[in-house]
Amino acid sequence: MTQATPPAERKPPMIRRNRFYRAVAGAAAVAALALSVAACGGGSGAASSNAANTSTPKDGGNLTFLIQEFPTGWVSSESNISSYEGNLWGEITDKLVYVSSTGQVSPWIATSWQTEDNATKFILHLKPGVTFSDGSPLNAAAVVDNITLWAKGDPSRGIAKVGLFPALNFEKATAVNTDTVEVDFSKPTLGFIPTLGYHGSILLSPKTLALPVSQQANLLNEIGSGPFVVKSYQTGVSYTLVKRANYNWGPPALGHTGPAYLDSLTYKVVADESTREQAVVAGDAQVDFNVTPSDIPSLEAQGFTVATPRYLGFVDGFEVDASAGPTSSLQVRQALQHAINRTQILDTVYPKGWDLATSFIQSNVPEAANDSALFSYDPSLSESLLNQVGWVLGSDGYRHKDGQTLSFTLVPNPYVPSTQQEDELIAQQFQKIGIKAQLKIVPLSDYASFTAVSANYPLLSVSRSFIDFSTVGGVLTSLNGGQNWFAVGTSDKTLDTLSQEIESASSTSERDTVANQVQKYVLTEGYFIPVVQQVQRIYLIAPNVHGVAYNGVAYANFYTAWLS
Repeated sequence: MTQATPPAERKPPMIRRNRFYRAVAGAAAVAALALSVAACGGGSGAASSNAANTSTPKDGGNLTFLIQEFPTGWVSSESNISSYEGNLWGEITDKLVYVSSTGQVSPWIATSWQTEDNATKFILHLKPGVTFSDGSPLNAAAVVDNITLWAKGDPSRGIAKVGLFPALNFEKATAVNTDTVEVDFSKPTLGFIPTLGYHGSILLSPKTLALPVSQQANLLNEIGSGPFVVKSYQTGVSYTLVKRANYNWGPPALGHTGPAYLDSLTYKVVADESTREQAVVAGDAQVDFNVTPSDIPSLEAQGFTVATPRYLGFVDGFEVDASAGPTSSLQVRQALQHAINRTQILDTVYPKGWDLATSFIQSNVPEAANDSALFSYDPSLSESLLNQVGWVLGSDGYRHKDGQTLSFTLVPNPYVPSTQQEDELIAQQFQKIGIKAQLKIVPLSDYASFTAVSANYPLLSVSRSFIDFSTVGGVLTSLNGGQNWFAVGTSDKTLDTLSQEIESASSTSERDTVANQVQKYVLTEGYFIPVVQQVQRIYLIAPNVHGVAYNGVAYANFYTAWLS
């Protein structure tokens, strides 16, 4: 049986830059927001002192959380639990296991488990007495329904499988008895247990899972077993959750039993980031999601906490379309890798607390390698590589070949703070070696539909978390329904083999060896262009908020939060 241990406390980062002057959307906007959050009971005053006893949690109060956007529909399979929606999903649902920010797996709804038959069979023992918010039992039958849908989806109903669930060799899930589930795979699948803590692996009532997609889009129909339930919502405006009085099955790793301390949690949609920041500074809200990184030093100097948890997953960078156009050339892909001055980006865009990428995997992932030499800044090498394949520098300062200009469109990722500033610098760095680059700004509201038809953009900004390295193989090629990030399909047989070996490794030592090989291969082939370590979720938190925890995918958990 796995033993639960509390996650390590995360300290706020030290900051080396100091700036907090930004235009506000207007006094009227801030005043209107203040009135609206006050109506939700959110005001607490940024200057409220921590002199009160902050060591003993207190029950009661409403926490107001400001966020840029929520979707118009709440179908978990369609939304794929985006960076924004995941905040709310994590409060109304539970998971089978808890994964800490360091990747440590501990019990939750599954109190223990066995791994058998060379990691092809898993036995899950469930906590008895757990219920969904509609009163139905979270038993073995419900878990089987969830796991099967995560692994297979239901194409006939338009329900997708969970993108990074280790579904390659999934055979079936079976209820052995009321509180025991057996899950079988055709080949070893070491990533199964950790991925039960992935933010896409949320437990929903079988009643919800059986609904047509059109009805699942109604958030009130999303029945979870979490510490909060949805009381009401107005699409694109506000979403109010209230605590479950009978909740008593939080993850032991968080060190809290019983219901949440907060009475309620209200999410308010405020598109303008400076308005959100100013509302928290003024005391009209307690949390702002995704503040501007350059504002962090001044906010911390004023007594606010700015949490910058790094998730387990892929670094901030570009997936490269290797199938067509200039990037079908290995030399062009490698030239792009060596043309980026990452240190300049780090020093210009970010305060202290961000780190350079050393692979295409975050360095807090246990299997992460340090292959930074494969994509080090070397503009002379970039120029040499481009010359080798006939991209000649013209009198206009750009490179040309067969009547074409070597040019790219960079699309900042609206889910990740400061990628626009990153891309502006990268465009300047590309220009120095004769590559023309321009930015295309796609609003968050349009980004999902944009990425669905983004084949014309051979450099696409990536932000993606995962819990276990075993699932990485599922994005590299199209093999067995993989997500085919680099548009190579199954044409790269080496990548096909490595993808299969990652997902089917029978021991951690075998997987570690393959993990090193796949990282080196992807970078050597120029399939991925790393930039910096990914900090996708940034939380500005008022001084009177305590006890917020962050999990392995960097989401804030307010089950343990309380107000002084």
